[in-house]
Amino acid sequence: MSYSMKHLKTRVCSTLAMAVALGLSATAQAEMLIGFSQIGSESGWRTSETASIKAEAERRGIDLKFSDAQQKQENQIKAVRSFIAQGVDGILLAPVVETGWDQVLKEAKGAGIPVVLIDRGVDADESLYLTKVASDFVQEGALAAAWLAAETNGVCDVVELQGTVGSSAANDRKEGFESVIGNFPSLSIIRSQSGNFTRSGGKEVMESFLKAENGGKSICAVYAHNDDMALGAVQAIKEAGLKPGEDILVVSIDAVPDIFKAMADGDTNATIELNPHLGGPAFDAIKTAKSGREVPKWIKANGPLYLPDTAAEEYKKRSS
Repeated sequence: MSYSMKHLKTRVCSTLAMAVALGLSATAQAEMLIGFSQIGSESGWRTSETASIKAEAERRGIDLKFSDAQQKQENQIKAVRSFIAQGVDGILLAPVVETGWDQVLKEAKGAGIPVVLIDRGVDADESLYLTKVASDFVQEGALAAAWLAAETNGVCDVVELQGTVGSSAANDRKEGFESVIGNFPSLSIIRSQSGNFTRSGGKEVMESFLKAENGGKSICAVYAHNDDMALGAVQAIKEAGLKPGEDILVVSIDAVPDIFKAMADGDTNATIELNPHLGGPAFDAIKTAKSGREVPKWIKANGPLYLPDTAAEEYKKRSS
């Protein structure tokens, strides 16, 4: 073998050895290997949550395997099974609906992999998952109703834009709202339909409500299960020749930047914050469980009610 060939062979071997060493070093540096099954990107809040969790994983040196389910439960189940096969240290699951998780959660538990529910719950035995990191959706709905009752002196015909059918967020926000308005005989929901947590869905459903209710003249307020549907409703109300925020009150949940702009412009009236920064407590819970310590079954992350008086300032902070 010539000197040049020997030299080339030595260089190739050295390069390969260095690549392997770097790979092993990167693996060794990763604090944990975590799988994250996200519902999708149906709203501004959901996008913020994904970005927040990815950023927190990077900050902590966690190797995060991300899967976007595009609003389909079958895609989430497939992703969870893939994470189990990869032998991850933990799984974050933002479940698109409440039911249908028992089998795959049993598989994760059987593999010794803790599952943390993110921002939504499931209808399954609590022993099948480690914890839930989420707001109290019932409380959010109740707070929206309490604000509306005070604003209208308990006299209001409300149309409701529900979230995804079967999701814990939609079920609980409806339950919380109804638990409060039940105390006010003249405050009631006259129409309710799912806008699937999307801006386009909110606009479409609101258009149908306006047509059904004399062009909207009999509607006092819109209660939207998230801000994106509220913003879609605002468009529909404007196109119907009415002034959102005045002719029809608008209260919603999430506190995304765009809703603060709408409030500052006088188009909506109130929003309740759903904290998107859930990665920290979720990763902490997995780490705690790995160390053999106890983790509570629900780690709450509730946010406050925001009104127009601070909207311009909040919009500036959140959109910068």
